[in-house]
Amino acid sequence: MGVTRVKGLEKERKKEEEEIKKVRRKKEKKLKEGIRGIVRVAGTDLEGEKPIYIALQKIKGVGGTFANAICRVLGLERRREIGSLSDEEIQKIEKVIEDPSSFGIPDWVLNRRRDPETGENKHLVGTELTLTQQQDIRKMIEIRCYKGIRHMYGLPVRGQRTRSSFRKGRTVGVVRKKAQPGAKK
Repeated sequence: MGVTRVKGLEKERKKEEEEIKKVRRKKEKKLKEGIRGIVRVAGTDLEGEKPIYIALQKIKGVGGTFANAICRVLGLERRREIGSLSDEEIQKIEKVIEDPSSFGIPDWVLNRRRDPETGENKHLVGTELTLTQQQDIRKMIEIRCYKGIRHMYGLPVRGQRTRSSFRKGRTVGVVRKKAQPGAKK
């Protein structure tokens, strides 16, 4: 390496170090302003520096539409950092997540409408969502419906073509005629 190249690398490293220091200063400033680093909502730890709208989407079962609906119903600014919320506001968010229809959120936003067992509209979050999905798949396998059989054999369930996709675990590829044992030459 030439001397000029080494000097160039040193300059780049110094710039990177300065940028890292700036980011650290910003984080320290936010912590001093009263923004919590980690906020626990609905059994999930969320980063306090992120906006409410984005942080809520880290909760399993809460997507963009539902997070937006929560912000609108409670009158919270979407871009506000979740670490700056008070304990009361966080409790309100949890109440909306538990029972969204009582706060005026429309049924089409919920992730489990017309539950097969109870017939009511629900919004499932976290481990409750994963357990319900597993139970639904088990039930489909048990009643031997088309989707259940596809789940049972590990094949795609939603009508995708299988000629070239979903070929894991089996021999993939073609053997040439010359390489085949017992092939005529």
